[in-house]
Amino acid sequence: MTDAPGILERPDQFFIGGDWVAPSSGAKIDVINPATEELFISVAEAQAADIDRAVAAARLAFDKGPWPRLSHAERAKYLLAFGAELQRRLAEFSQVWTSEIGATRGVADGFLAGVPWVFEYYAGLAEKFQWVERHEALHSPGAVASFLVREPVGVVGAIVPWNGAPFLAAWKIAPAMLAGCTVVLKASPESPGALLLFGEIAKAIGLPAGVLNVVTADREVSELLVRNPGIDKITFTGSSAAGKKIASICGERIARCTLELGGKSAAVILDDYDVEEAAAHIATYAPVLSGQVCSSLTRLVISKHRHDAFAEAMAAAFKAISVGDPSDTAIGMGPLAMARQRDRVEGYIAKGREEGAKIATGGGRPAHLNRGYFIEPTVFTNVDNSMTIAREEIFGPVVSIIPADNEAHAVEIANDTLFGLNSSVFTNDPTRAYHVARQLQAGTVGHNWFRTDFSIAFGGFKQSGIGREGGTEGLLPFLETKTIILEGEPNLG
Repeated sequence: MTDAPGILERPDQFFIGGDWVAPSSGAKIDVINPATEELFISVAEAQAADIDRAVAAARLAFDKGPWPRLSHAERAKYLLAFGAELQRRLAEFSQVWTSEIGATRGVADGFLAGVPWVFEYYAGLAEKFQWVERHEALHSPGAVASFLVREPVGVVGAIVPWNGAPFLAAWKIAPAMLAGCTVVLKASPESPGALLLFGEIAKAIGLPAGVLNVVTADREVSELLVRNPGIDKITFTGSSAAGKKIASICGERIARCTLELGGKSAAVILDDYDVEEAAAHIATYAPVLSGQVCSSLTRLVISKHRHDAFAEAMAAAFKAISVGDPSDTAIGMGPLAMARQRDRVEGYIAKGREEGAKIATGGGRPAHLNRGYFIEPTVFTNVDNSMTIAREEIFGPVVSIIPADNEAHAVEIANDTLFGLNSSVFTNDPTRAYHVARQLQAGTVGHNWFRTDFSIAFGGFKQSGIGREGGTEGLLPFLETKTIILEGEPNLG
């Protein structure tokens, strides 16, 4: 068992109202290390009373506390302090993340290195963003001064998934806090450690009480956070099925919500691009978090006459991925995060075989590993886009190669999905890439690689979500716009 208690100060408590507090019950959640199948840590499991207490603390901090009434520059100082303390503790975050979900240490270190920057970036918007805009009132006789102002939306319920908890949480809480919102951050039962570390950071930097509250809850109790009338907005990352439920609950009381949901992202490989180079680039990113990434390129669409050559190249590239202990920096892919996740992926592999797809490599458990939730990187060939493995999100290291008649047909296949999160176009011609990108129904389109960039914006079309995270676009959902029309000129100093 990893020495998790040596990393986490209070795994048996919640961070509420600026301090660590005892839970309302003795309920615990056991977090299993997916590489060893041993207990990593036990954390407190929130009940209804704990959710209510966290919401009440955030509500009090927003309605009565100083946070929304500070200037953006004053709030930015706290964000910079948060980022600096996070930077100091990156090794702890990396160890926790690897132990909870099996992220390889290289991936964990790489992803986490950018998390402090998220707080620095939003701190920088304190001065750059136009919080007050001057307008001309065209239909208000006698108006002298008119403004569009942006104010905090209120109390935010931030729900993050297990696969990328520290990274995704940062892109939610940093813009929310800059906007002047207070937050209840809900950790998943599979990976609570990093978010409990966020609570420790809030305590260490003296963040005003109730601005950030951290609880861990399972799904049934988490729904109470969405239903709580003290929550003004939900920001959620997770499955499309859960997102639909959250949207319906928010709709009942017109609560605001942004949803970053599932994907079944396509890579369109055009005829001028080398198949071996495409395979190498795709295989570089396919094993990241063992394929448990919503924006992974899992449908690989290529002309029929190049299908076999590409399948051979993809099989060779996937066979070269080393699978094993994620703490070993030489390993390319670790385990799936949970036993149920491995069961899910194995079920999809069986379904692909049953429906007639062929496996070029993988499809089973690595023979050299007798424990841990490992599975081989898997390539399916001659996949029809109507097959289950091409329609549903597998959330594992499984890709499907789909033959197309021509470029137009490839775009049609890429768009023939309920999702629209990510995609890529492989071609040597950037102009051609741009024009194909404009035809793809996806929130991000990369060129010749798996590409996403939260510093611009991230989110999806169709059932891949509502709204965007990252960049200035990711700040807007935490703000309400207010129009002010005056008969005289105010002093804005």
